[in-house]
Amino acid sequence: MNKEEIYAMLLQRHIWHEITKHKAVFHMGELADVELPYPDSDGKNLFVRDDKRRSYYLITVKGDKRVNLKELRLSCGTRPLSFASAEELKSLLGLAPGSVTPLGLLNDEARLVHFFLDEAFLSEPSIIGVHPNDNTATLWLKAGDLISLIEEHGTPVSIVSF
Repeated sequence: MNKEEIYAMLLQRHIWHEITKHKAVFHMGELADVELPYPDSDGKNLFVRDDKRRSYYLITVKGDKRVNLKELRLSCGTRPLSFASAEELKSLLGLAPGSVTPLGLLNDEARLVHFFLDEAFLSEPSIIGVHPNDNTATLWLKAGDLISLIEEHGTPVSIVSF
């Protein structure tokens, strides 16, 4: 799904959302220059794989958090984790580096990628800011709606404390 298809799906399903358009951002540091309506609700996304390239994971945490992949491995029982390649990102989620987002999971027809979401997004106001499969906008949704969309697609979702 591209950005326009994401927007159309949200309208069709009557899912609350807001859109903040901005220049292309490729990492969290560049987002600091953008005026955001919900600055404490932006998501940082990491696309990782296990050491055998058998399992892939998308991790979304609050933008100010750091993720310790070794701790995540131990707490979630995965094999050793490292960042996936740009080619793997394109092949599995149809995304380019800098555009990583949970909404890319809707492009994963084989449902090979497991989603780990930071439980902090479920606290009020329970809003999450993610790219709409394009890094020139931030899409604000209720975290519960995002989880529902991903689960309805058939992608496994785990709520994790980071």
